[in-house]
Amino acid sequence: MNETLYNELIRLAQAQDLAAYSDVAPIIELSMDNEEDRNRIAELLREIAIHENSEGRPMLTALIVHRGNDNKPGEGFFSIAQELGHFDGIRGQINMLTFWSNQVTQVHNHWASA
Repeated sequence: MNETLYNELIRLAQAQDLAAYSDVAPIIELSMDNEEDRNRIAELLREIAIHENSEGRPMLTALIVHRGNDNKPGEGFFSIAQELGHFDGIRGQINMLTFWSNQVTQVHNHWASA
């Protein structure tokens, strides 16, 4: 697991904030302009999601979103959530938004007291 990215997510959670993929990529020397780097950040976020799940915590990776039009997490967030048994897999906009916003709230609440 990438400790630098993990620590940045914890910092965001404690600050009750969100960040774009393009904000965190440079911290771990990746560029969202590079397809291989985009795939790598997805892998790193997946590792963190699995780790947090094993610790019984909400999805810390909910705090990373696309910059621009939608400001929502990528498809990988929902896929791993489904694999981990947290998300029912229904890809309707309202269902996805509700699940994601609940995860953000749970992450913020968890880490606010940590």
